[in-house]
Amino acid sequence: MIPARVGVGATAASIALTLTVAVLGPSLMEPPLPGRPGQPPWAFAAHPSPYLVVALTVAAIIAGTFGLAVTMHAARRGWSVSPRMILTAGLVAAVVLAFLPPFGSSDHLNYAAYGRMLVTGHNPYLTGPNVLARLGDPVARAVEAPWQASPSVYGVLATGGQALASLIGGTSVRLTVFVLSLLNLAGFAGTGLLLHRLAAGDKGRQLRAALLWTCNPLLLQVLVAGAHVDSQGIVFAVAAVAAFALALRRAVAAGGTWRCAPPAVAAGVLAGLGFAVKLSMILVVAGLAAACLLARPARAAASAQGRAWFGGPMVALLAGLTAGFAAVTASALAIGGLTSVRPAIQAGSYVSIGTPWRWVRSGIEIVTGEGTADGIVKIAAAVAVLALAWLFLRGLPGPERLTEPAGTAGTQAASLAARGVLAFALAWLTAGSYVLPWYDGLAWALLPLLPWSMIDWLILARTATLAIGYLPARSIAMPTGLGWLRSVVRTGVTPAMLLLIAVVLVLGLRSRQPANRAVPAPGSV
Repeated sequence: MIPARVGVGATAASIALTLTVAVLGPSLMEPPLPGRPGQPPWAFAAHPSPYLVVALTVAAIIAGTFGLAVTMHAARRGWSVSPRMILTAGLVAAVVLAFLPPFGSSDHLNYAAYGRMLVTGHNPYLTGPNVLARLGDPVARAVEAPWQASPSVYGVLATGGQALASLIGGTSVRLTVFVLSLLNLAGFAGTGLLLHRLAAGDKGRQLRAALLWTCNPLLLQVLVAGAHVDSQGIVFAVAAVAAFALALRRAVAAGGTWRCAPPAVAAGVLAGLGFAVKLSMILVVAGLAAACLLARPARAAASAQGRAWFGGPMVALLAGLTAGFAAVTASALAIGGLTSVRPAIQAGSYVSIGTPWRWVRSGIEIVTGEGTADGIVKIAAAVAVLALAWLFLRGLPGPERLTEPAGTAGTQAASLAARGVLAFALAWLTAGSYVLPWYDGLAWALLPLLPWSMIDWLILARTATLAIGYLPARSIAMPTGLGWLRSVVRTGVTPAMLLLIAVVLVLGLRSRQPANRAVPAPGSV
C-alpha cells in the first residue's frame, strides 16, 4: 500500500502547481483583469507560454487525483491524522487562491458584468453585457465571446452578490472580481466548517469531510481557483441537509409529529436560498423530499405504525419543507420576476461538447435538423435523470430507515438526507446534457455524509476527466500545437470517459442490495 504521506505530498504539489498557474498572471488559462494597479487580486505579469500553463495545470490535476486517491484509501483503512490540520490546510489554500486571479474559465468576468448591469440600471436577465459594453463600460467590455450577448442564468441572490461586488469595485474589473472571490471563498469555507460540525465526535468522518471537500486539490483548482458561484449555492445545500437531519430526528422521536416542522421549514428556506443562487439547486429540495418519503423509522415497519408515519410526521416534514422553499422562491420571483428564471431554463436545453449527449444530438440532427434534435435530447436527458435518481435512491450507501434509540440518529439522519440529495445530484451530473467540472462540487459536498463506497472513486475519476477535458473552459483561440485538446480530448476522450464512468456507476448500483441493509458509519472502514 502506498503510504499516506506520499498522497499528502502529491496533494501539496498539486495545490502548489495550481497556485503557480494563478500567480503567473494572464495566460491562456487566465483572463486579464483590467483595473487600477495595486488592487487585489495580485499576480505577476509573467506572460507565460500557453504550453507551460497547460502543462502545469495538467500536472496539478494528475498529482491531485493521485494524492486524493492515496489519502482516501489510507483514511478508509484507518489512517490517523488530525482532521483539523487537514481542514486548516485546505482553508489556508483557499484563502491564498482568493487573493490570486481566477483561472480556468472566464465566468467571473460574466459575474462582474451582470453586477455592473444591475447597479447601472440594466436588467441582466433581459439583455447581455454587450448592451452596456456599447456604452463604453470597461467591466462589460471585459466579457469574452460568446457570452457578450448572453443574459444572466443565475438567481437573484447570486445577482445581488454580484451587484454588491460591483458597488465596491466600480469600473475596476480586478477589484470587482476580488470581491466575488471573497464571496465564493465564504461559501467554500462555510461548507467545510458545516461538514466538520456535522461529523463532530467522529474523527474518521471529520477526516473524510476535510479530504473530500476542504483539502480536495481538484476542487481547489476547478471551483475555488475558478471563482465559481456554485460555492455560494452549495453552502446553502449542505445547511439545508443539516436542518432537515434535525427535522428527521424530531420526526421519529416520541410525540414529535409537529415538532419537526420548524427545522423542516428552515431546510426549505435554505434550499430556496440555494435555488436563488443557481436554479440547479432545486435538486436539493427534491432530494430532501425523497429522503422524507424513505425515512420511516424502523418501528414503522408494522402496517399500523407505518400508516401513522405516512399520515403524521411525513406530512409535517413535507409541509414544512415545501412552505419554506415556496416562501423563498416566491420572494425571489417577486424581486426578479419570471424573467429571472427564463434564461436559466433556456440554458437547460443546451448540450455541452464534453458529454455523450453531444454524440446523440449530432446523430439525430442529421435526420431531423438542429431544433428537433435539441428537443429530443432535452426530453431524453430529463427522463434519464429521473430514472437514475430512482435507481440511486435505492442503491446509494447509507441508511434508509432511522433506528432508535436516538444515540446514532444524528449520524443516520444526516446521512439519509444527504443520500436523497446526492441521488438527484448524481443523476443530474450523470445524465444531464450540460455539465462542467465545477458542477461536481455539489456531489463532493454530500459525499462526506455517506459511507465510503465505490461512488467516491467514480466521482474522483469523473471530476479529473472533466477538469482535463475543459483546458481551458474559455472561448479563446488555441495555439496550433494545443488544438487537439478540444478536437480530440474534449470532443472525443472526455465524453467516452464520462459514458464509461456512467455505465460502471449504474451497473455497480444495480448490483447492490437495497439500501436499507446495514451499512457502516460514514467515517468507518
